[in-house]
Amino acid sequence: MAFTSSTVSFSCCFSSSASKDISFPPIKSLKLPLFWPWQKVKMGPLSVSPMGFGTWAWGNQFLWGYQESMDTELQQTFNLAVENGINLFDTADSYGTGRLNGKSEKLLGKFIQEFEGQKRLQDDIVIATKFAAYPWRLTPGQFVKACRGSLDRLQINQIGIGQLHWSTANYAPPQELALWDGLVAMYEKGLVRAVGVSNYGPSQLVKIHDYLKARGVPLCSAQVQFSLLSMGESQLEIKDICDSLGVRLISYSPLGLGMLTGKYTTSRLPSGPRGLLFRQILPGLEPLLTSLREIAQRRRKTVPQVAINWCICKGTIPIPGIKTVKQAEENLGALGWRLSLDELLQLEYASRESPKKMIQNIFQTR
Repeated sequence: MAFTSSTVSFSCCFSSSASKDISFPPIKSLKLPLFWPWQKVKMGPLSVSPMGFGTWAWGNQFLWGYQESMDTELQQTFNLAVENGINLFDTADSYGTGRLNGKSEKLLGKFIQEFEGQKRLQDDIVIATKFAAYPWRLTPGQFVKACRGSLDRLQINQIGIGQLHWSTANYAPPQELALWDGLVAMYEKGLVRAVGVSNYGPSQLVKIHDYLKARGVPLCSAQVQFSLLSMGESQLEIKDICDSLGVRLISYSPLGLGMLTGKYTTSRLPSGPRGLLFRQILPGLEPLLTSLREIAQRRRKTVPQVAINWCICKGTIPIPGIKTVKQAEENLGALGWRLSLDELLQLEYASRESPKKMIQNIFQTR
């Protein structure tokens, strides 16, 4: 069940004559969750919300225009999410530009410590962080050291999911095995509850799954760009492999960096590098955006809610990025309902009919 307002009205069964004499004012102080917070899905040993939130923008000035003055609203956004049942937050040790490197993890740690809601909700939070495959991280020990650094910034004793941010198979194959052994080491030391990967293509995904399994370490998750803008053969193959191996697929950029929000046009583009990308892709998205709008209107939802719900219906856990309370409230509206089979087929047909697709991450392997 989804709620779109903190104001709740109740209808009671009275006779028509009685209803004329008795009226109940709206209850404004009662805050109900936007979806039932006990709805959880399994991801390895973890129970997480059907949707998480991404924090790439927290500390990123270059692409997302971060300023420290935003921190107050970021904390309000975090609190709103947790109070409404979201317990999965994705971050990375490389999130944050320049002197702000690691800022996303630091903010998450601060917000967790200062959360004033129920202790049960605070304890239930699952942090999935990613460790960058920097060229100077050449040994398993250096990767474990990176994990300890993230634990310090996050101010927690154990990370929910420790993830390789990308594979080095395309450009530094010898480094890859050290990274895999680093995942094993941090898992065996109890620094992480589970391990995952990000930007791994079909071939490398199977390889690391088999390698970890032989070492007694289950692969919990695989994070890739997956949306109605990114449903090419490779992404669908990754989804099939995840299903067959019992690995949960985490969908990053489920809104295509904002292109699937319906808020932008060729004459109204975001500032910065995103604007250049949008200028190339948006003109070819009209079939898809039209279908999204039609379904959103029929369902009394918004375009972003429909796009995120598609990811959920495909069996993935989307992690849309959030910067504001308004974004969090809107994204929460993607939960508590499901698109029909006909609507899923309509959206996927419209996606194939749209000539432009999202550019895939250059770090994704084969």
